Amino acid sequence: MEQLVNIFVKGIFTENMIFAYFLGMCSYLAVSKTVKTATGLGVAVLFVLVITLPVNYLLHRYVLAPGALGQIHPAWAETDLSFLSFILFIAVIAAMVQLVEMIIEKYSPALYNNLGIFLPLIAVNCAILGASLFMQEREYENISQVIAYALGSGLGWLLAIVSIAAIREKLSYSNIPAPMRGLGISFIITGLMGIAFMSFMGIRF
Repeated sequence: MEQLVNIFVKGIFTENMIFAYFLGMCSYLAVSKTVKTATGLGVAVLFVLVITLPVNYLLHRYVLAPGALGQIHPAWAETDLSFLSFILFIAVIAAMVQLVEMIIEKYSPALYNNLGIFLPLIAVNCAILGASLFMQEREYENISQVIAYALGSGLGWLLAIVSIAAIREKLSYSNIPAPMRGLGISFIITGLMGIAFMSFMGIRF
């Protein structure tokens, strides 16, 4: 249990997708103009991560990993399909994003219209694919660890985009020099928040 909590907390703070690896920056900056739309996209990313990471983990472990097909037939024990990881991971992510898009369009048309093109772009959000590749690289032992990592990473991304959206809403009332308005000041604040999140690296379990 302690290991699961460790993975979960690290995914939110010390290994935050935005502030530690700067993954998913395009949608992070484009959709973070209001807290409402930022929250909607953040929840959508969290949902996609929680669904796709376990599926990709099972796909990797029982199909793509070297020797995985040997469980089906001994003649396939030497087969290595790991070169298909990228395309299959993206296929799973795209399918889940399509499902999320259909659900949001049906139950929250206003949010669907606010998110616009950035909702289907979750399929190519590097934070989603990055999480699957990190999962593959770190060789988590079981699906519980993968789910803990998916929840932590998703909540970390949600925390990051909602935080910057809240700050950007307040900045609209601030007297910012003209050359720094818009994305300029957003990049500066993101860098400062990344430095702040580095302080969590002192946490030990």
